[in-house]
Amino acid sequence: MSDLPASVLFACSENSVRSPMAEALARHFFGHRAWFDSAGLRTQDVDAFVGTVLEEIGIDLARHVGKTFEDVDVSSFDLIITLSPEAHHRALQLVGSVATDVEYWPTVDPSAVDGNRDIRLAAYRQVRESLATRLQRRFGGTGGPTV
Repeated sequence: MSDLPASVLFACSENSVRSPMAEALARHFFGHRAWFDSAGLRTQDVDAFVGTVLEEIGIDLARHVGKTFEDVDVSSFDLIITLSPEAHHRALQLVGSVATDVEYWPTVDPSAVDGNRDIRLAAYRQVRESLATRLQRRFGGTGGPTV
């Protein structure tokens, strides 16, 4: 798979860790070639560790605004990439007969990792690297700077 759809929605449970990270990475790599957004079943402020590990590679997440599925028109996306089981289930319900593809990319929630700051940051970096690799493989290599 290497075709980059015109629009991609990343979805997870709370739009505070995984989906905003995936959105930011996709914009970093392919932002000039497609529209990217993110949403969740619920929304919270972006987790501070997400901002930290993205800043390490030159990505500023300060403008991210959390959204739920109700805040976006899922039918306007060519592809929804879900990162948590409950987001996947909800996305499948929402697309119904709409011509929107849904892919499930199981992604560990790094906010569930216990430990000191270094241990927790390592978990967030691992998710960042995993998502970056998956994006590059799925959409045909890098569309911009690498992680």
